[in-house]
Amino acid sequence: MNDPNGMVYYEGEYHLFYQYYPGGLQWGPMHWGHAVSTDLLHWKHLPVALEPDELGMIFSGSAVVDWNDSTGFFNGRHGLVAIYTSAGDTHQQQSIAYSLDKGRTWIKYQGNPVVPNDEIKDFRDPKVFWHEDTKQWLMVLAAGQEILFYTSPDLKEWVFASRFGEGHGAHGGVWECPDLFELPVENGAEGDTRWVLQVDIGDGAASGGSGGQYFIGSFDGQTFVNEGAPEEIRWVDYGKDFYATQSFSDIPESDGRRIWMAWMSNWQYANEVPTSPWRSAMTLPREVAIRKESDGQMKLVQYPVRELKQLAGESFAAGSYVLSSESATELCEVPEGPAVYDVLLDLSSCAAAGFCLYGTGADKGFVLKADRESGTLTADRSDMQGSDFHEKFPAVTSAPLPISDGVVELSVVLDTGSVEIFSTDGTVTMTNLVLPEKNNRYSISGFAEAGKAGATLTGRRLRSVWDR
Repeated sequence: MNDPNGMVYYEGEYHLFYQYYPGGLQWGPMHWGHAVSTDLLHWKHLPVALEPDELGMIFSGSAVVDWNDSTGFFNGRHGLVAIYTSAGDTHQQQSIAYSLDKGRTWIKYQGNPVVPNDEIKDFRDPKVFWHEDTKQWLMVLAAGQEILFYTSPDLKEWVFASRFGEGHGAHGGVWECPDLFELPVENGAEGDTRWVLQVDIGDGAASGGSGGQYFIGSFDGQTFVNEGAPEEIRWVDYGKDFYATQSFSDIPESDGRRIWMAWMSNWQYANEVPTSPWRSAMTLPREVAIRKESDGQMKLVQYPVRELKQLAGESFAAGSYVLSSESATELCEVPEGPAVYDVLLDLSSCAAAGFCLYGTGADKGFVLKADRESGTLTADRSDMQGSDFHEKFPAVTSAPLPISDGVVELSVVLDTGSVEIFSTDGTVTMTNLVLPEKNNRYSISGFAEAGKAGATLTGRRLRSVWDR
């Protein structure tokens, strides 16, 4: 599996479709796999939703609720419509399908493709939503290294509106999997909002390979205007393994959240990750917001969805420590299964400090370090067991993390094959795969550089989502 697709909330269920090849563990003819959940944590697999046809493979896209039956598919009622890329051998076009039974089965529109194309090579990944101010459907589409915007009254007939991208942000690879949504501004004036345009790039991301960037600005139903400097690059996540980010559409206003997920891998090595009988997973769902900082800058903030607290189990580690540059201090063992760690580091008397996760004594494992002098947070998995299957997998990822008062607070979520790191203020996230060996004894130790550091660590087990 790879990209999350068609993420939508409808009649009590979150729908997650995804790029899927049923015939193997490597990329192949793409289908849409399908799962549903009532709480964003426990997912039920459903049969494949969309299969390749005469127009090509089923590439990424989105899904919406057609509340007013603008398509005429639902006999005056409402239902789900999927908008996806039909990927032929030589070109890519946009198509739609609809469901009359809450997404269990799908009917492809006889008039496909709804956005034909025979000129642009990379022309894909439609994100569609209803724009209330202009009373029309909007399509956000990746084309080469820019974003195209289209409008429609009925999801069938589309008109080109504008384009964005030239001279803005990162262009190390093809642009893919766009998303666009409006958010209220935390700490802003009443009624103040901004639009977030999320765009993935296939190569040249912050930590190498594939990754995501975002722009903050305004959108009037036709044109997106980036309010940042054109050359500024804002990364969604600073790890190696956060790609194809998409948010759920049609979450009720009474909830009010914008929630997204990403594919947890990197195209540099995705086809070779040595896991079995699966290959690839999605990240934790995240709540997304915009915050106005004290200097007036707008920043994207992300946190694990509040539903994660439902899985909280017993505490297994809690304590305060003094970390020294003379030797590492073992803090606790890493339990089997998922867990979350809340950590605090006081760097006022040292240059840097951090933790070694998944250490075995023979190697350091996954090293997480905050450096006060450089103002960075780094994660190093190059000495982690299982990292040698591909030359691009051992890596040191780095994120800017100003440490003006010397204190760093983080939340670290460990699962069977992943580490997701969140700064307490939500402005920095870092997602990386790890490959610990089953039944090994792993520990967490702390260290300091050029002095001593104060540290507190609290660990809590998380119940497996497969245990109901």
